[in-house]
Amino acid sequence: MNKTAFVSGATSGIGQATARRFAKEGMKLVICGRRLERLQALEEELSKLTEVHSLNFDVRNKKSVENSIASLPEEFSNIDILINNAGNAHGLDPMQEGDISDWDAMIDINVKGLLYVSKALLPSLIRNKGQIINIGSTAAKEVYPNGGVYCASKHAVDALTIGLRIDLNKEGVRVGAVHPGMVETEFSEVRFKGDRDKASKVYQGFRPLQADDLADILYFVCSRPYHVNIADLVVLSIDQASSTIVNKNLN
Repeated sequence: MNKTAFVSGATSGIGQATARRFAKEGMKLVICGRRLERLQALEEELSKLTEVHSLNFDVRNKKSVENSIASLPEEFSNIDILINNAGNAHGLDPMQEGDISDWDAMIDINVKGLLYVSKALLPSLIRNKGQIINIGSTAAKEVYPNGGVYCASKHAVDALTIGLRIDLNKEGVRVGAVHPGMVETEFSEVRFKGDRDKASKVYQGFRPLQADDLADILYFVCSRPYHVNIADLVVLSIDQASSTIVNKNLN
């Protein structure tokens, strides 16, 4: 596919798998992330398949986002596809016991970070009649115990996706969201602040989605004919019925 894709949060999980899938399909890539060593290693890996440029920034930092995107060399500045993947969950506590710094992190990354990146790339996306795909969550569609603020941030992603689609309708930009259920990535390790034992138990007893599953889906969404816009897609493992109902065989 002769297009340039911009993937945020590319140093792990869904973002990393998506960058790899897109590279195999011949897309030119701009990959972004906070962890420089991982970013450099991924750039080196994918450069064997396609043209790659990396940007090291934190989506929470508005100036860093703006300056990094403005610094793109001309051959990488013409973005056709934006995958807004950078996101996080911090903590799993009832609101009365919640850590405000956790709330700030989720809102700053999941909501404001998505806005900062989108805003900086909209001129190119409009010029190219491009495509925006936001990575949401089943948490965008329901609220579960002890996850109120995370769910609120993903509800915001859902609303922003709809808002972007409406506002960009006359510009010919396709806008949609993919909302995964439980995906076995570093997500739970981040949520539980490095407690790997606690994180691993989240995925025990059933077969969760894998990052590669989402990468396949994202490529499918991007590769539809221009007149086809997959606006809203919820993806679950066969064992998951909702955010809180999972068929686990723990015996």
